[in-house]
Amino acid sequence: MPLVSQDLGFSSQNPLALVALFAVGFVASSINAVAGGGSLLSFPLLVAFGVPPLAANATNAVALWPGSLASAYGFRDQLARTKPHLRYLTLPTITGALLGAWLLTHTPERLFDFVVPLLVLLATLLLAFQARIRKAALGQKARVPVALGIFLQFLVSVYGGYFGAGMGIVMLAVFGLFIEGTLHELNAMKAWLGVAINLVASMFFLREGLLWLVPGFSVMAGAIAGGYFSARLSQRIDPDKLRRAIVVLGFAMTAWFFRAAFFR
Repeated sequence: MPLVSQDLGFSSQNPLALVALFAVGFVASSINAVAGGGSLLSFPLLVAFGVPPLAANATNAVALWPGSLASAYGFRDQLARTKPHLRYLTLPTITGALLGAWLLTHTPERLFDFVVPLLVLLATLLLAFQARIRKAALGQKARVPVALGIFLQFLVSVYGGYFGAGMGIVMLAVFGLFIEGTLHELNAMKAWLGVAINLVASMFFLREGLLWLVPGFSVMAGAIAGGYFSARLSQRIDPDKLRRAIVVLGFAMTAWFFRAAFFR
């Protein structure tokens, strides 16, 4: 199978699209560094510029993982307290991502077209109720057993390997159920595990030839810059207004994808 797919002519056909994709990669990776939900921007824009939904999902995952790596490096000062948890969370994270990516690559594209609106809606609802999820998870005195936390992280990783929008929000909530740490310390661990999920999924997608190379690298370049700088500046960022705007966009994108899937 080819390692990369269409469309090498994308740059000549859509020169302004590359600028827009760089910008959305920067913003999406910035949002992911602060909390999560950035794919609600980058995935729909790839589709809007003509990348088929299945390939757009794969291209988005491949493009955003270097941004997660840059974010993880930016959060390196916050990792000391939560780093020991990576020892037992990495394997279920990789295993879940492998299963999710396998499910995606064995999903007929037409079926994925129908599933996308539901996944975008799910990610939008997760982002809309992010504050409540965090409060419920991080504010609990009693912690769930570590074994249950590991299993929940496995399920999150399956979702991440399959689609991934809103994955970071759920991961933070899961960590809060069984791990002690500040939001920034949990974000640091989330960033490294997010790298693992997207990297594993990316290997599958490259093998299947689902990557659209030119638009993917445009998003990737923006994601690297956005991931690092936002991680370093995240303590100064109040994401509430931005989150509300993305939620509105997410609901609009849900309606758009529903119309595209059921009324074309």
